[in-house]
Amino acid sequence: MNEHPSTHATGPRPDPAFPDGGLPAPETRARKALVRGTALVALAVTAAYLAWRLTGTIDMAWWWVSIPLFLVEVHNAIGLLLYTVALWDVDPGTPPRPGTDDAWRVAVLIPTYNEPLEILLPTIAASVALRPAHQTWVLDDGAREEVRRLAERLGARYLARTEHRHAKAGNVNHALEQIDADFVAILDADHVPTARFLEATLPYFRDSRLAFVQTPQDFYNLESFEHERQRNGRVFNEEAVFYRVIAPAKTRWSAPFWCGTCAVLRVAALRSVGGVATDSVTEDIHTTIRMYRAGWTGAYHNEVLARGLAPDDAGAYLLQRNRWARGAMQVLRRENPLLGPGLAAGQRLAFLTTLFGWFDSWRTLAYMLIPLAVVATGAVPIRAPGAVYAPFFLATLALQFVALRLLARGHYPPVLSVLFEVLRMPAVLPATLAILAPDVHARFQVTPKGRRGDARARTPVPSLLTALAVVSAAGMAWFTASLLGVGPLHYAVPWAAIGAAVFLAMNEALLLAAIGRVRSSRFAGNRRASTRLPVRVAARMNGMVCEVRDLSVTGARVLLPTPAPEIPPRVALTLELERDVIRLECAVRRRPAIRRDGAEVGLQFEPDQEEELARLAVGLFHPPVPSVTGVPASEGPVPTWETAAA
Repeated sequence: MNEHPSTHATGPRPDPAFPDGGLPAPETRARKALVRGTALVALAVTAAYLAWRLTGTIDMAWWWVSIPLFLVEVHNAIGLLLYTVALWDVDPGTPPRPGTDDAWRVAVLIPTYNEPLEILLPTIAASVALRPAHQTWVLDDGAREEVRRLAERLGARYLARTEHRHAKAGNVNHALEQIDADFVAILDADHVPTARFLEATLPYFRDSRLAFVQTPQDFYNLESFEHERQRNGRVFNEEAVFYRVIAPAKTRWSAPFWCGTCAVLRVAALRSVGGVATDSVTEDIHTTIRMYRAGWTGAYHNEVLARGLAPDDAGAYLLQRNRWARGAMQVLRRENPLLGPGLAAGQRLAFLTTLFGWFDSWRTLAYMLIPLAVVATGAVPIRAPGAVYAPFFLATLALQFVALRLLARGHYPPVLSVLFEVLRMPAVLPATLAILAPDVHARFQVTPKGRRGDARARTPVPSLLTALAVVSAAGMAWFTASLLGVGPLHYAVPWAAIGAAVFLAMNEALLLAAIGRVRSSRFAGNRRASTRLPVRVAARMNGMVCEVRDLSVTGARVLLPTPAPEIPPRVALTLELERDVIRLECAVRRRPAIRRDGAEVGLQFEPDQEEELARLAVGLFHPPVPSVTGVPASEGPVPTWETAAA
């Protein structure tokens, strides 16, 4: 049963095909010149456009629509200016040379509350297998006996507390009182570290004033609500522009910040500010500001060293964005990075750019309502000939879009990016009101992960999106009737109404696309216990040569050569990974389906195989495979995910 399979598969290595995870190459001078030059031209044209708008085009007879339109255009220009300053240089610098101090005591902390075991298992197994030597602690705020058993079986330590104040922040602070360590790596329960996680981050701490090293958040469920496969083959992720471009660019301002997971922190720095901040629901950025004020520094390592689970459906996505926006408002009120003491000018600018970015949703709402007001009332917000205004406006808008795309280094596909601005609105708008009356007792809500509830259930469409879609459609009908002369309204300046109607139609298309995404069956609940990764792994099923085509810690999809034999309800699957042979007992959940290239079978792994599944998880996220006790299976460098899967 353990003999090597034939070469029916293309190779023994898993290949989940996550591109662009490594450290990006430094930008060339020519590329920097193109990005910066385009941004400066866009800013210059925008400034000229706004000066003309202010001095010669605002019709005060329609001030209630003219002034709001001008203000949102100013807001847009300020956003472009801040974006240009923030992303002037996105290279975070050269990583330190490898190597750590053998005397350093390191602990990996995995806070958890209600995540299922199949989500926790890969994170615990991959964390235990990291090197150099360290402890792995599972911090269970759910106090679950099954989590204790899993942690201890996989070689991790378990810690629970008797009271559960302050959610994740309180959980970590409790651990800091119990654990004797110089550095703690903090990983959310769903974030599985790659083999290089500690080796790449710990060398930064040779700088004795360094408080933390943050790495990008990335995801392995590429079919989540915030992912979209593009025609060019790339996978859009809404968060990529922040984690791969904006966050590393903050290094230039000495203002990277801890993002809650995928980071290593110096325990002394945390203790110097009283531990993790507990008076906001975004404890990470809040704690960072306090550490900077205490004289510490931070670093950003722009290489994907852990992958987690993005929100599967619209409900989880909106819950998460609401929490982030509400936390940003709490930090603005309580820490005041603009005027409070202890921050450098660049740090103030960097934090304000991030925190005030949440107010962009009000601009998006204004762009939805202003065209509606124009077609509904015949208002003329711009006092200028259409033949003059339209070319100037369109040229300015086009330059802004090109500049944003270049500044985002390819992570800003315009249509998808604007679509997600619309999708965020219902969550962000009410959260920003916390700047006026913050709810200090607001409960931290964990973003749901893993299989839950009715797999057929769909997230209700937010009422704001429905209302905007209905009134926009009514506005289009009103405009058409008025233009044809069958309605009660006569447009004194037809070109203004026509221009507004064009924007109204585009808004309606965006709203319908947003509603369609919320209601899509693609995101109707998580139907699987764990995300399956696309692989091509040689294997044997009951001795028959086969190929595994997707794999998770709960099951596999196996391709058998045709003709397919009779398959019993229980089978043994033997996987040949790079440095391990794993045998798993399986139940057949889907009988053979004949395809052109073979017969496809769906398998579910039987229970009570935690050690084998831990080795499988490490094989998927750490090829080649070390043992789950933390002792390497063989000497030699552990390659990155990308080089191992190449």
